[in-house]
Amino acid sequence: EPLLRKLRPDVILTQKLCDVCAVGYGTVARLAETLPGPPRVINLEPSSLSDIFDDIRRVAEVCGVSEHAEELIGQLSRRIEAVRRRAYRIANRPRVLLMEWVDPPFCSGHWGPELIEIVGGCDPSGRKHQPSVQIRWQEVLDARPDIIVLALCGYDIDRARHDYEILRRFPGFDSLPAAQCGEIYVVNASAYFARPGPRIVDSLEILAGILHPKEFPQFVSRGPDDPRVIRAG
Repeated sequence: EPLLRKLRPDVILTQKLCDVCAVGYGTVARLAETLPGPPRVINLEPSSLSDIFDDIRRVAEVCGVSEHAEELIGQLSRRIEAVRRRAYRIANRPRVLLMEWVDPPFCSGHWGPELIEIVGGCDPSGRKHQPSVQIRWQEVLDARPDIIVLALCGYDIDRARHDYEILRRFPGFDSLPAAQCGEIYVVNASAYFARPGPRIVDSLEILAGILHPKEFPQFVSRGPDDPRVIRAG
């Protein structure tokens, strides 16, 4: 709060999607009312890639740089289409469990299943363009995912590693194809997957490297010190 008062912002960006990985909208709005100006509060609440692009336009318009938004969206769209075209030609479409929380298990929601689709996978537990929800562990066992990606809300890789150890202790974990083949990955959700902005396209490319490493070698994890993604299983 003291820093905000010192900065005297004209615009504050906030969100209502999740109060876990970022400060809630209500808290920000109440604080903004006490600041000089007061600053304009812009709530961002996207559910899809299209919504994210619309929010980029909104932010650019508020900041008086609309022309930069279209340039950026054009660049991001070309990267998405490059992945989509290559993935479309791949016959293998693995079953992917993109988890937003481990204990209790939460499936992916909003743009998560959309990203999986674009890179040539299928997330049978995902809720495309809808909020993530808690699921029963038995649903995970029944889905038999070939790949599990831990994109835990608000967590970087170091923090998410601890939850991977929790996941390993769930009953029947070793029976999952992903566990048997060592296809379990931990990603930096705080920096990428849980941030609905330009870096969501980096998230798409990270998934491309996970699902189809031979076709997308440029996006594959660079090892245990990669700040984007590591192979845990």
